Amino acid sequence: MVIDALVAIVLIGSVLAQSPKSAGMGLGGGSDTVFSSNARGMDALLARVTVVFAILFAVVTLVIAKMTM
Repeated sequence: MVIDALVAIVLIGSVLAQSPKSAGMGLGGGSDTVFSSNARGMDALLARVTVVFAILFAVVTLVIAKMTM
């Protein structure tokens, strides 16, 4: 369970470190920034780290749930 907590903390940190993709969810402009996938540099790295740690978190959580049954 300690591993699960550490993975969760890293996952939260990687999500918070990412730059926002748009200024808001308004109905007006800004749709090109919401739907564009031009992540470069640090944003691309953080996006990959977030996906990896999200998958790792899900797997570790499922293993813990299976072990406690």
